[in-house]
Amino acid sequence: MRTLIEAMAKALVDMPEEVKVAEVQGEKTTVYELRVSQSDLGKVIGKQGKTARAMRTIIGAAGTKIGKRCVIEILE
Repeated sequence: MRTLIEAMAKALVDMPEEVKVAEVQGEKTTVYELRVSQSDLGKVIGKQGKTARAMRTIIGAAGTKIGKRCVIEILE
């Protein structure tokens, strides 16, 4: 799941080396903290949050397939 998030984020940004994904495990939920450079933050979020919402939808569907709830948090 982590590699999927990294691949999506690196495809969107200008500085892919700045993309970092941290994983926080819970009992039923896994939170993935996505960090990108300050200049690429808008590209990951997108207009009116559409890109971020699409990424969350993909991760949610992939998480359902493996039986876990997965959430992405985009951090500055």
